[in-house]
Amino acid sequence: MTVSSPDLKAFLLATPFFGGLSDASLDLLISMLVECRFDAGATVVAEGEPGRSMFIVKSGRLAVSKRRDSGTAVPISALERGDFFGEMTLIEMQNRSATVVAESETILYELTAQKLYACYKADIHAYVIVLQNINRELCRRLRRADNRITGHQAGDDI
Repeated sequence: MTVSSPDLKAFLLATPFFGGLSDASLDLLISMLVECRFDAGATVVAEGEPGRSMFIVKSGRLAVSKRRDSGTAVPISALERGDFFGEMTLIEMQNRSATVVAESETILYELTAQKLYACYKADIHAYVIVLQNINRELCRRLRRADNRITGHQAGDDI
């Protein structure tokens, strides 16, 4: 289902993915989103499967995990309202890097690679801002992963 509403616009502007966009650019991107609903326990994306879309979490809670070589799942993170995932497949065009499962009833907004390309063609400025926002979030995630690996807590002197 295609989405639109003033509440949606306010919600999206508060997420890291849509920050800094003009009203017209935001309207363009909203017109490209598709609402997806998942029941608790549903797999949204599976590690290793092809992926050509990303998702913004409107409501619910999701668990992200990766498989070890032995096949056991390792919890990576939890996602909640305002978080986004799946963007790596849009940037590197590789298969899904992790499995994401809905822990509760969940509403997501999906943006496909095809729609993101249409944004590029229609509004290059919005496209650049979106990519910059994705890159900022990827840097935050990398920094958190670095800190977990080295045992640093947020706020520790490095």
